[in-house]
Amino acid sequence: MMNRLSRYYLGITFLIMFFCWGLCLICGRQGILLNENYLLYLPYMLGGFSPTIASFIVLKKSGRVKNLKEWSKNIFDFRHSFWHYALVIVMAVLYILPQCLVSGYEKGAPLPAIFLIIPMMVIGGGLEEAGWRYVLQPELEEKYHFTVATVIIGLIWWLWHLPLFYIPGVAQYGMNYPAFGVSVMGLSFALACIRTITGSVWLCVLFHAVVNSLSGIFLIHENILGNIISSVILIAAVSVLMLMNRKKHLFAKE
Repeated sequence: MMNRLSRYYLGITFLIMFFCWGLCLICGRQGILLNENYLLYLPYMLGGFSPTIASFIVLKKSGRVKNLKEWSKNIFDFRHSFWHYALVIVMAVLYILPQCLVSGYEKGAPLPAIFLIIPMMVIGGGLEEAGWRYVLQPELEEKYHFTVATVIIGLIWWLWHLPLFYIPGVAQYGMNYPAFGVSVMGLSFALACIRTITGSVWLCVLFHAVVNSLSGIFLIHENILGNIISSVILIAAVSVLMLMNRKKHLFAKE
């Protein structure tokens, strides 16, 4: 069972998502496509921000934050050691490289474009972590072991994305949903590890943005084997890093 704050958070998140993406889904089935009707981008984007919006609402209502300024400050904690930022890059490479090698890829945007794409992806995906890792991860870890909490969040995160696979005109439309779920589980462990080791929501936001950006530079061919191998490597790396950090504090804050 989840505590009240977690249930409240998930209720708001999924309510906003169902309403906004449900509208997009209904319109898509009627031939009103997202890429042809730009007004639909409003509910599409609001649905994507549902974990972020819910985060502020529940934290404000519970007294965890006083206002939007404090909430934002807790998320955008930029001051971290070199090793913390290096951890984000290593995890991102461990995610994308096995998929490139196993599944193959085509070239998307040129690699230097990543410096322009990452800031956009902070908004277009990364800010989900203001909910999943800022609110839900620590709340679940109060009741469950790290691994159990992370698996639960991975399943919830996977389910939350489901409507996107049926909305014509969005990036996920028609893609392999089970393969995506495998990747989500590996990413959930990577994000939980970053959150635990660094104590930072911002570095989770950044990791999410970097992964999304790399997916636009390396257009991975669909192959569930690549997703499985990538996730296994990430989960194995997380196990090692968590053990090392507990014993030797290799990533201790400066």
